[in-house]
Amino acid sequence: MLIKSAQFVTSAVKPVQYPPPDHPEIAFAGRSNVGKSSLINVLVNRKRLVKTSSTPGRTQLINFFIINAELMLVDLPGYGYAKVPHAVRKQWGPMVETYLSQRANLKAVVLLVDLRRIPGVEEINFMDWLRQFKITPIPVLTKADKLSKTNQIKQRKAIARAWALPEEQLILFSAKSGQGKDALWQQIEMILWGSHESETGTGPISGSL
Repeated sequence: MLIKSAQFVTSAVKPVQYPPPDHPEIAFAGRSNVGKSSLINVLVNRKRLVKTSSTPGRTQLINFFIINAELMLVDLPGYGYAKVPHAVRKQWGPMVETYLSQRANLKAVVLLVDLRRIPGVEEINFMDWLRQFKITPIPVLTKADKLSKTNQIKQRKAIARAWALPEEQLILFSAKSGQGKDALWQQIEMILWGSHESETGTGPISGSL
């Protein structure tokens, strides 16, 4: 996708604070420190659209970003970081489940897992949520540059087994090298518009981008 504009819209903790459902939404979820903010920044060619932090668990709100005035990217709060106050961790489940279950314009969720880790209870439960609410998952394995090609293949197979998903469905991604960026955009565009857009102007939405 050719990115012409990317802007922060608002933060929310409950439905009344969500922006109007005027655009299709792609949400991003994952464990704290999985590289979610970096992935979104790379995806939209912006260095600081989503604030990154060396302290896991900083994002405790649902953050909305409008892309090209026609697509909303939604950054869900990270989970699984023990040092986050208990009250905040307790709030995470209902806040995210409410968004997933009530947001009619949500088209898919990009679910991130560090390639070096096998999905734990949180990731398994999150995938179950998506299946329960009939939301399309886009599994992405981050920090691919941290492993050799051989170990990338090995870990991808193990993670696919843990999630009971076809191995080819899992996208390897590196915010450092940009690996997987095009594959992720193609998957998003297939879900939204039935094909992927070309930056040469031959795609289905090139006129509005």
